[in-house]
Amino acid sequence: MLTKKILFGNFKGGVGKTTNSVMTAYELAKKGYKTLVCDLDPQSNSTQLLRRTYGLQHNSELKIDKTMMVAIQEEKLPDAIVEIMNNLYLLPSYKDFVSYPDFLEMKFMPNVPNYKEKRMSYFGTLLSEVDNKFDYIIFDVPPTLSIFTDTALYDTDYVIIVLQTQQRSLDGAEAFWEYLQEFYNNHTAIDFDIAGILPVLLKNNSGIDNQIIKDARETFGKDMIFENIMHHMERLKRYDRKGISEKGLTSVNDFHDIRLHALYGKLTEEIIARTGGK
Repeated sequence: MLTKKILFGNFKGGVGKTTNSVMTAYELAKKGYKTLVCDLDPQSNSTQLLRRTYGLQHNSELKIDKTMMVAIQEEKLPDAIVEIMNNLYLLPSYKDFVSYPDFLEMKFMPNVPNYKEKRMSYFGTLLSEVDNKFDYIIFDVPPTLSIFTDTALYDTDYVIIVLQTQQRSLDGAEAFWEYLQEFYNNHTAIDFDIAGILPVLLKNNSGIDNQIIKDARETFGKDMIFENIMHHMERLKRYDRKGISEKGLTSVNDFHDIRLHALYGKLTEEIIARTGGK
């Protein structure tokens, strides 16, 4: 199986992008797929969630000897990868990653031929050392137009647009969709597909939520909308604070965990199907 790279994105923040990317990576790992989460957001939300998950499962603090930014500067990106649990790995972000754009500007000055392309492709070049070691690589990026997002887009195979059922999120999804088309048309070296639009409900059985999904189907096409719609669940807030828990792995679990993992298990199966897996 060739490595598949997936980016979760939207130009609106706070839509569940990080939560869904990490939960998908977690479920992929549970299904036996060796999975790497690349946290390309200087805010480090994916890193914090997975560090808490490691602490919850191992009752100890995750040791990070080298930040991703240092590994990039040393051109030894694999050195920064840490294991969270069986089949689940992390390239952790840290506050020093905010200097990545400046690093690229210094390394590829405007007098360097194709310097813009080289800036965007540099991370993927370093990451290629571990491509054949993982079944899936998940990119988490900031909700902004930035070199962080472009870096992931340049290297990814599939994009999933996360759509929280509110108007601003729909506007952000539409803007992101348009940017993806423009980015694809302007760079001949890339080749990614949009795997679909993933709706995340703000409230269950809400009229406005249903209307936003209806509008999304009309805007993007019915086939582009995921069949598995993620409902608002309070347990996810607990995961953000305490780490991901699950029956059999920690002593902190109940029917809420069981139900939540069952839902994300189904979503992950659909993601596998939409990205050409079995």
